[in-house]
Amino acid sequence: MRLYNTPAGTIEEITPINPPEVTIYTCGPTVYDYAHIGHWFTYIRADTLIRTLQTGGLKPKWIMNITDVGHLVSDADEGEDKLEKGAKREGKTAWEIAEFYTKDFVKEMKLLHIRQPAYMPKATDHIAEQIALIQKLENKGFVYVIDDGVYYDTSKFPKYADFAHLDLAEQQAGARVNFNPQKRNLADFALWKFSPAGQHRDMEWESPWGKGFPGWHIECSAMSMHYLGETLDIHTGGTDHIPVHHTNEIAQSEAATGKGFVHYWMHSNHVLVDDQKISKSLGNGIRLQDIIDKGIPPEAVRLLVLESHYRTQSKFSWETLEAAHNRLKDLQALAALRWQPREFTHDAGTFALEDVPQVLADFLADDLNTPEALAFLSQASTQLLTVHIEKDMVDHFENMLQGIDDLLGLSLMAVADISDEQKSLIKQREAARAKQDWQQSDTIRDQLAGQGIGLNDALHGVIWFRL
Repeated sequence: MRLYNTPAGTIEEITPINPPEVTIYTCGPTVYDYAHIGHWFTYIRADTLIRTLQTGGLKPKWIMNITDVGHLVSDADEGEDKLEKGAKREGKTAWEIAEFYTKDFVKEMKLLHIRQPAYMPKATDHIAEQIALIQKLENKGFVYVIDDGVYYDTSKFPKYADFAHLDLAEQQAGARVNFNPQKRNLADFALWKFSPAGQHRDMEWESPWGKGFPGWHIECSAMSMHYLGETLDIHTGGTDHIPVHHTNEIAQSEAATGKGFVHYWMHSNHVLVDDQKISKSLGNGIRLQDIIDKGIPPEAVRLLVLESHYRTQSKFSWETLEAAHNRLKDLQALAALRWQPREFTHDAGTFALEDVPQVLADFLADDLNTPEALAFLSQASTQLLTVHIEKDMVDHFENMLQGIDDLLGLSLMAVADISDEQKSLIKQREAARAKQDWQQSDTIRDQLAGQGIGLNDALHGVIWFRL
């Protein structure tokens, strides 16, 4: 498989450290609120990567963390912890907030057919590993302590600016007036924050430096290396993580181990909602439940995500989602053919059924080229919908559908058969059409439509599909 590697700026062949295993870490959600559509774009794309690697014969060991402490409202180590902010908003404890939104996130992962990672570790369950990593950095001279916490000295890591191509001198010159004067460098970041004097936090722990809580960045380094080793094959996340979070992960991880942290970085680009960035002030953080409430299934969201390349700036609107829903209905009509085999022989066209998943896999193996994969699938679907499936082709057809599901997660194999009563109505309509009783034919068509079943009068007989 070939993948665009952010630091190299080129598409590279994936060569795992210990094949066939390939280690992958994904920056997971901060569980202080519901996930929105922008989050799901990133996680569906990571899931597509996992599916493609598995189809290619590799064995992904995938870790997605749960950030349930330490992520402040500002990447500059300022403001409230988002979990504490959520607790105040809802009149609950930070622990209750974390548990509720973690469960909701996992539930919606399943609805979107995002495969279960090998582990989904919580930051609060790995405080000891984070403290140990900070101590290791302290012993190597990368750490200093100021009034509000323990900080990483970025000047001690010469490659700090390389990953995101940062201009640190320009940043320093443009620093805000209220820049923390105790920090040695503007880019220095908190490894451990002290609990404010005289205040009790829901989430705080004793440490060698004082009572407090971990910084957001140290969490990902500690958990990824705990589960996957000191050097990872692939790390995924959003492009917004490049200049701060991922840059800091690299600095602290490589300073601690003396080894390269990640071989391949995959970054998903931003999503615009109605041509605007997602923000709470605009009220455009659309949830999956908002979409389901409008009668649109989660599979349509997956299809919408796959219609754009992960490195392009994607756009979400209700119109584009409805178009994806219609496209999904076409694919579900294709899937319904498995329940309608015929006896006669015919030319199924140029698409050999068993070749369809392989062609899709080839597109995905080329830097997750999902738009081209879907274009091919639409072409194949259009051609196959013009014919019937022979009885001796059903196994091959189901293998094709399963292959599509394995790669794209569209749940086509879940398209159910219609009832015996509905099949009987279709036969009655065919008999009416043979007698040119168009009134009876139309009455039965309308009756089936009222039950969510549409009919297509094809060359060799009627094909039903779900409306």
